[in-house]
Amino acid sequence: MNRTVNAGIAARIGSYSDAVDVAASTRVLHTSGTPGVDPDTGRLPADFAGQAEQAWRNIEAILAEAGMGVEHIVKLTQWLTRREDLAAYRDIRTRHLGEHRPASMLAFVPGLVWPDMLVEIEVIAAK
Repeated sequence: MNRTVNAGIAARIGSYSDAVDVAASTRVLHTSGTPGVDPDTGRLPADFAGQAEQAWRNIEAILAEAGMGVEHIVKLTQWLTRREDLAAYRDIRTRHLGEHRPASMLAFVPGLVWPDMLVEIEVIAAK
């Protein structure tokens, strides 16, 4: 069973945990950076909210394929290209994670692999 570790640092900043302790002999899944590309069409939504929602749906699909769900996420790494999208991203992330609080890192970068890509998410999950 995974156990969150909280020393009170993350709670002052956002809705995530300081760390997650993964038990020995646990299956661990590492995803690639996952953008908001529609897997059926290969298209990228034009707006940030559309990309972020699709990126989270893509993460959920990858987890499901591995027999996992968002509750198994132990670490999130997230890249956004625009600071003004942070509040919208936090709302979308919270909607997908519910009360689950994995360890988390979010950074703003000048660009991602496609010029129109606004968000990318990488996950480590353990079950």
